[in-house]
Amino acid sequence: MAKSSSLVTKVSAQRRRRVHRPRRSPTKPERSAAAVALSHEKILLAGVDAAADMFGSLAGCPSSPEYPVVPDMDDRYVDGAVDDAPAAAAGRRASDETLAVHAGEKLGSGAAETDSIATPIVSGTTHWFRDSADLIAFREGRRRSFEYGRYGNPTVKVLEEKISALERAEATLVTSSGMNAIVATLLALVPPGGHVVATADCYSEARAFIRDKLSNMGITSTFVDLDDDMEALECVLDESEVTMFYADSMTNPHLKVVDVTRVAELCHRRGALVCIDSTLASPINQKPLALGADVVLHSATKYIAGHHDVIAGCVSGSEALISRIRAWHHDLGGAISPNAAYMIIRGLKTIALRVEAQNRTALRMARLLEKHPKIERVYYPGLESSLWHGVATRQMAGAGGVVSFDVASDLRGVMRFVDALELPLIATSLGGCESLVQQPAVMSYWGKSEEEKAKNGIKDNFVRFSFGIEKFEDLRDDILQALEKI
Repeated sequence: MAKSSSLVTKVSAQRRRRVHRPRRSPTKPERSAAAVALSHEKILLAGVDAAADMFGSLAGCPSSPEYPVVPDMDDRYVDGAVDDAPAAAAGRRASDETLAVHAGEKLGSGAAETDSIATPIVSGTTHWFRDSADLIAFREGRRRSFEYGRYGNPTVKVLEEKISALERAEATLVTSSGMNAIVATLLALVPPGGHVVATADCYSEARAFIRDKLSNMGITSTFVDLDDDMEALECVLDESEVTMFYADSMTNPHLKVVDVTRVAELCHRRGALVCIDSTLASPINQKPLALGADVVLHSATKYIAGHHDVIAGCVSGSEALISRIRAWHHDLGGAISPNAAYMIIRGLKTIALRVEAQNRTALRMARLLEKHPKIERVYYPGLESSLWHGVATRQMAGAGGVVSFDVASDLRGVMRFVDALELPLIATSLGGCESLVQQPAVMSYWGKSEEEKAKNGIKDNFVRFSFGIEKFEDLRDDILQALEKI
């Protein structure tokens, strides 16, 4: 034992002495290797600079001042020395790009309790307890666990934490569809005798539920048009006791933008909640909670999942409000499957990359179409000609991947244009990797009366285009050749 101890002492002393030895000059081979490494580094940095220049000089792309990040959305860093990295990390908010990858997993509660890089799919419907004391600890909140799949699941919990991080929310509930999230939210937060004020162009199925179903529960509703100003909303707030204001921002398919900050100020002054469906914006482009909304909804099928392969919804807000919605959700039974949750987790990791690419393509295409002789009007809040450009620049980081436009033709002419497109798919939905196109007059508004179509701004020559992540030049050339077919 004594010899071993002596040996350890000698080795430790030798190691300490090595640390203080003078650094020798590099040998010729080492100098050569260092030169090669430096050359490679210069090439790499040059490539990075070139890429930055390429993206910074894209024709038709907004400069950073055009779509500034809302202050509440900014990444917040603390000042400190480089050597104090752990302290700095603890005091800053990670970027959306980083949160999309790590929130709920490495950055989060670790609900999945695994050292796997990929969140596992926990398919079990029920969870067991070691003994009665373990069960009581769970009931009293001293032990984090799950009980039954309809009430919660480890894989789903990771997804909920990831969305909460992106929305800057205390809590999130993920549901089996966007409509399930809408229904659960309205039933939970608007009691019998309540009053909902909604925008006239909110999601059509939500509008029908508010108008036709909630009325059977003793809940009244008023629909307002906020195209010009807030006067219509102010009048309703002054004349009646409003429980909730409900709106889409952006709207579908005309891409109108609601001034969420102004709406929140007016509604909160009179005790009304504000609920914003932000599906067409995505959590990357807009954060309604940071702007003053109480609840934000998404059809997670769209930008959040991003691959046209899973149906889901989500609602985010304070822990108090989401707990109320969750209780109703348990009764409605709209639980999402762990497999679907995993697919959304995987899709979310690239949401920042996807949405930024879609923002760029949509803006460049909108600007090109606006100048095309066969296009009468383009609907896109990223354009300076848009009525909603001002509010969009104040509260959004980008205008999204959907562009709508009126073609200078009739129903049949527009059908020829759509049919001549080679890349986009004729389909409903939006926000995925593949570009989609539809002519609402023969798709979503098929069979509707002329009066209803006119009321919703749907004309025979109206087209909605959801841009995917294909190369801009390919989409541009395809659209231009299709326009020549009219």
